[in-house]
Amino acid sequence: MSSKAKDEPKLPADGIIRDVATGKSYRRGKFLGKGGFARVYELTCVASNQTFAGKIVPKTLLQKLHQREKMKQEIAIHKSLNHKHVLKFHCNFEDAENVYIVLEVCRKRTLMELHRRRKTVTEPEARYFMHQMCDALKYLHESRVVHRDLKLGNLLLNDDLELKIADFGLATLIEKNGDRKMQVDYFGLNTSTIL
Repeated sequence: MSSKAKDEPKLPADGIIRDVATGKSYRRGKFLGKGGFARVYELTCVASNQTFAGKIVPKTLLQKLHQREKMKQEIAIHKSLNHKHVLKFHCNFEDAENVYIVLEVCRKRTLMELHRRRKTVTEPEARYFMHQMCDALKYLHESRVVHRDLKLGNLLLNDDLELKIADFGLATLIEKNGDRKMQVDYFGLNTSTIL
């Protein structure tokens, strides 16, 4: 089996993805993007017609114990978070072929794509996005979570152009204050003074 075939999720031919534990079904829509391990598709709940982003990870990429543990950690961390500037986690489930993570959909894509399209961001826009990012990071760090992969491609924009931090695949949870990974310095930054 080629590496490329191994990376592609095997999806139901009828386009319906089923969570057998809850009985919910999702209709797979358009392809939204891909990351190191996952493909992301638009998913629409058949019962409610609500649209989500579905992060789909083939189990063929989770064969080693550390890969499975990392996936469990990503889900546990993301599931525990609730902040207006952190991408909303709705649910997760799996079938014989894939692990599915159902998330808030952000149709305005990423700050990376915005920058590529426009080539520039105005100073007021930069302040607007930085304020939201700092607000989210303050929440994450107070929740003892360090993201460890902040980049324009992991900063999503919803329909209202509100920033959402996404992709907790490299995130870690700090167990205690003395943990070396907790060395996060805010440089005295007060996010209320940015705007």
